[in-house]
Amino acid sequence: MPRKKSDKLRIAMLGHKRIPSREGGVEIVVGELSTRMVEKGYEVTCYNRKGHHIGGSSFDEEQLKEYKGVRIKSVWTVEKRGLAAMTASFAAAVRAAFGRFDVVHFHAEGPCAMLWLPKLFGKRCVATIHGLDHQRAKWGRFASWYIRFGEKCAVRFADEIIVLSENVQDYFTQVYGRKTVFVPNGVTRPEIKPVDEIKKLYGLEKDSYLLYLGRLVPEKGVKYLVEAFKQINTDKKLVIAGGSSDSSDYEAQLKELANGDERIIFTGFIQGQVLEELYSNAYIYILPSDLEGMPLSLLEAMSYGNCCLTSDIPECAKVTECYGVTFRKGDVDDLKDKLLTLCNNSFVVEDLQRQSADYICNKYNWDDVTAQTLSLYGLKDAVADVKALEEEKNESLVGK
Repeated sequence: MPRKKSDKLRIAMLGHKRIPSREGGVEIVVGELSTRMVEKGYEVTCYNRKGHHIGGSSFDEEQLKEYKGVRIKSVWTVEKRGLAAMTASFAAAVRAAFGRFDVVHFHAEGPCAMLWLPKLFGKRCVATIHGLDHQRAKWGRFASWYIRFGEKCAVRFADEIIVLSENVQDYFTQVYGRKTVFVPNGVTRPEIKPVDEIKKLYGLEKDSYLLYLGRLVPEKGVKYLVEAFKQINTDKKLVIAGGSSDSSDYEAQLKELANGDERIIFTGFIQGQVLEELYSNAYIYILPSDLEGMPLSLLEAMSYGNCCLTSDIPECAKVTECYGVTFRKGDVDDLKDKLLTLCNNSFVVEDLQRQSADYICNKYNWDDVTAQTLSLYGLKDAVADVKALEEEKNESLVGK
């Protein structure tokens, strides 16, 4: 039930790069949550970073002041590797601390280093830990220390901590003895797109390629994928779609590794129609990660009805369950064998393609995620709204 306009709960969100954006999973989560909260009658302000898009200046768009009812504020940012997130979250936290907000929602570990400030000014503070970022290989010593400091600030000062996987929940229990709440990401059933732009750009047809779609950073394991793919005999292509994020050297290493294999296509950062077509027409989707929070790209790939091959880390395996295929993390030979098996046995792929979309879309829903998040804001009206949503959902199920 929407709140009265005269009595809106005021929410601030920070830690993302910018919305609307597909620069990373954090940006998608913030966009989905904030717009849904506005639809339910809450007042939401998102603090966007200034600076260029991770895909390059060609992807820069006009800085918005509003997006689907969400208020957008651009904050001071030092656009330099390791400093952009730190300076933007500092500036956003200061503005949130002095702003008229009931709840300040921090996203990701590094930005939580400033969580104590709005808490000092009496704000209710919630942190979403999207992954154990200090473990990511791209960060240097100082950046890793700062991110770990943010983690400790969240443990000490946050009223609630949201985690995206049970594995991360166990980490906080074992390391800090801190209670957290597991709230997974959601997904929306998409419209399947026929081949059009991807044929013009890359010469691709339906089921003619294997797809990796995500950031080109070491922990995503793309190196394993390139090494394994080069060893298999198939006429299918390997499409590696995505840009680097503070890791251009790694992207260059991948391209050098793939050099000489004309079957491997690097698209760079993609979005819109091209992204939708790539998801819609892939033979299999591959996510070979060493480290994840809860991979939104995997949820999206399954929502398009893809057969998905992932590493066997819990964050991936618990998403796919029996509706996907796994290989041993970091094992190039095992990945090669699984790729070859799927390329040579289309009936296995087709069976998983038939089941994956219904499974994932029924299990992970953004409206449910929004309701659970609102309940953690700890205000009576928000809890009442969640109960009303649950009752409405139950009534619709009984009606069926």
